[in-house]
Amino acid sequence: MKDQKSEIIYIGKAKNLKNRVTSYFRESADHTPKVASMVEHVYDYDFIVTDSEYEALVLECSLIKQHQPKYNILLKDDKGYTYLCFSEEPYPRLTVEKNKKKAGTYLGPYMSGYVAREAAKEANRVFQLPTCRKRFPEDFKKTRPCLNYHIKQCMGVCRGCISQKDYAEVIQQAKAYIQMGSTDSVKRMQEEMERAAEALDFERAAMLRDRIAAVTKAGETQKIMDAALEEADVIAMAEHMGTQCVSILRYRGRRLFDKETFFFQENASREEVMDSYLTQYYEHHRGEIPKNIVLEFAMPDPEMYEQLFTNFAGRRVHITVPQRGMLCQFVQLSRNNANEELAIRFNRTGREVQALEELGAVLGLPQPPQYIEAYDISNLSSTSMVCGMVVFENGRPLKKAYKRFRMKEHVTQDDYACMKEALTRRLKHYLAQDEEGFSRLPDLILLDGGQGHVNTIAPVISGFGLHIPVFGMVKDQKHRTRAISSAGGEISLSANRSAFHLLTQIQDEVHRYSVAYMHSIHVKSSYQMELTKVRGIGEKKAQKLLLRFKTLVNLKQATLEELETTAGINRTTAEELYGVIQEMTGGNSTG
Repeated sequence: MKDQKSEIIYIGKAKNLKNRVTSYFRESADHTPKVASMVEHVYDYDFIVTDSEYEALVLECSLIKQHQPKYNILLKDDKGYTYLCFSEEPYPRLTVEKNKKKAGTYLGPYMSGYVAREAAKEANRVFQLPTCRKRFPEDFKKTRPCLNYHIKQCMGVCRGCISQKDYAEVIQQAKAYIQMGSTDSVKRMQEEMERAAEALDFERAAMLRDRIAAVTKAGETQKIMDAALEEADVIAMAEHMGTQCVSILRYRGRRLFDKETFFFQENASREEVMDSYLTQYYEHHRGEIPKNIVLEFAMPDPEMYEQLFTNFAGRRVHITVPQRGMLCQFVQLSRNNANEELAIRFNRTGREVQALEELGAVLGLPQPPQYIEAYDISNLSSTSMVCGMVVFENGRPLKKAYKRFRMKEHVTQDDYACMKEALTRRLKHYLAQDEEGFSRLPDLILLDGGQGHVNTIAPVISGFGLHIPVFGMVKDQKHRTRAISSAGGEISLSANRSAFHLLTQIQDEVHRYSVAYMHSIHVKSSYQMELTKVRGIGEKKAQKLLLRFKTLVNLKQATLEELETTAGINRTTAEELYGVIQEMTGGNSTG
């Protein structure tokens, strides 16, 4: 797709290109804001016919990389990279560097500075490399060894007892450890230790034995991969407030080697975002494609993607979507990283982001629900029938948006009818735009009840021409959250801990809010009945008094003149009313 300046603004592929292109220009097309904006700027288009879907995928990837069209999902890579540097000096040091200005041998780049720092810290500790500022061999034996030497965190180069050749060998072992992981390093040092023992060089053999023990212990703290997967990228995705975060954990030598995250703000499906991410990322990193790519969810035609990445890497690449077992734990770890990155960006907690992700996935929603409304009916023996509405925005209560409904049409105990009345009034307010707080539609409606409540409310929503997902919150015999109810049955949340906690919090909050409102209505009704016992005070005058003074404390402090004016009564009636009020509040009438 091209604009009036003949600049390419979008590149896409399709099995049937005619149907794909014409779909953009139908009058009734329900486009996302991004696609609608693109269509407005399309002035011309061009196409290339290929022999297969695979060729189309390769060509699309290449052209997007070349032209960087405005309306494609683009992999924006503007972050700095971190390197591990072995300095160029007689006794090299291992440090973390942001660039390659210093002379030395570099490993990397590492996308995650944290991972690079942890790798350097671990290698320095395992191989007891010096981290002080002394210069060698100039500073040999000038001062005593530091504390690190005495606690066996440094080999004590400053003592001058280690030859440059032996130190260089240790540096090579440290490089191999960083590049290949603990398994290969231990294997190589094991062979060296056996050769030293055969040569009767027991001092060297003992040193290698201790080093093997240190490497093995450090390796145990790493997340160990399945033995069948020597190297893999584990990729998962999270979404919050219209922003998607893709996290990639890179495992090499069966240990965590690096981490990288990318953010997108696209009104597109998870599959579309992942498709663009995978093709562009591995196009940029052809030399770093591992043997295995582990994905959170299946892509359409995974064999085609395997062929593409195999072509990029020049060797066989496998794509795996685990359903159970150890690999699922690694996928969850990657997803947790994505959730935490989003939480930092939006000043939320990782649990809140993860809860919305899980809830949206379990309920089959296209996106995590950011704005949730929950409803609960409360009454006391068929009196004081009320409905409470609470709102959760981005996983937190939005108390300024809470609403209360006092039943007008149904004053008897009928939860279904009362819930229907409350939702009908709420949606009428939305269509009329006549009250603040009702102008926004929720992404999800939760009802305190089961399948019957859902079947009652779903037709109400569709009757207004709206499409809002509706589910019920089911409790057990102990009044605790048990499951979610849909029109087709119940959905268990036991396996989704964060979503379960969020649902419990919502259900407890809406119950608390509706019961509190019911009690306040019941108390006011009781007081109103007491006021109507005074001759000349009817329901309307009693209601005026309660609305004017709001609390009994204020009502007790009211003067006779205020009672006369508010209720529109004479002095004699006001004096009688004053006495009743004092008795209601436990006071004494003073005339």
